[in-house]
Amino acid sequence: MNKSIVTEFLILGFTQKPELQRALFIVFLLIYLVALLGNALIVIAIICNTTLHTPMYVFLLALAIVDIICTTSIIPKMLGTMLTTGRSISYESCMSQLFFFTWSLGAEMVLFTTMAYDRYVAICFPLRYRTMMNPHMCVALLGITMVIAVTNSWVHTGLILRLTFCGPNIIDHFFCEIPPLLSLSCSPVRINEVMVYVADITLAIGDFTLTCISYGFIIAAILRIHTAEGKRKAFSTCSSHLIVVSLYYSPVIYTYIRPASSYSFERDKVITALYTLVTPTLNPIVYSFRNKEMQTGIQKVFAFLRH
Repeated sequence: MNKSIVTEFLILGFTQKPELQRALFIVFLLIYLVALLGNALIVIAIICNTTLHTPMYVFLLALAIVDIICTTSIIPKMLGTMLTTGRSISYESCMSQLFFFTWSLGAEMVLFTTMAYDRYVAICFPLRYRTMMNPHMCVALLGITMVIAVTNSWVHTGLILRLTFCGPNIIDHFFCEIPPLLSLSCSPVRINEVMVYVADITLAIGDFTLTCISYGFIIAAILRIHTAEGKRKAFSTCSSHLIVVSLYYSPVIYTYIRPASSYSFERDKVITALYTLVTPTLNPIVYSFRNKEMQTGIQKVFAFLRH
């Protein structure tokens, strides 16, 4: 049971330099708007176009929703701390932010693996794709993603709730993240560190390995394509996906694989921004907007709005 005497935390934000605050406010506001509008456009386009009701786009829809939740749980509060001197966040709100962030983190990692598997089946077993990726399989994969994400979030949030926070209450970060909260705890955090380490090995490293294996089979299949144009297009798609996936997993693994005593929050803020802010903004561009079917779906949405 939580024995904390701290009722609120103070979030220091991305930087303490006043001359950088305005510039960063504009940058993060633009990032949030691009991520929010881009992912919302994907959600609307997929829901409204029956031609996009296929496994690949259903997983893209899920990824877009996760990215909206991830950025919305972090950026609005972060922008608020840049605008005002009121940097406080209640204990309850901090725990809620932590829960939704860790949920979206787990969901995104499993979705990347699921999407890589879907592309593996589509390219390596094209004639059996509809049979292998039937509606029941899609529901099962999304269900597994949700169970893993919720379990991951409940475990970490629950373990944080068991800790005692007796002061100081200053979070040297731009949101309620696990490492800075562990550094503020007055009680032992060994169990928390072990579970973070276990989650990093199983979720981050495990999912990244499975994703790379899927793309390894995909690349092997691409090499058997006879036309140079076909190879070029397939490699272009795979390479862009792998860049985004690597950009997401590398900082996640780096952040959570270390004990709390070794964190450097000034450096870690920039690293954390890669997977909390940059990747959700890049996902719509890399996974969707370069796709002709998605472009057609988005054009139909704009055409409907004009009328």
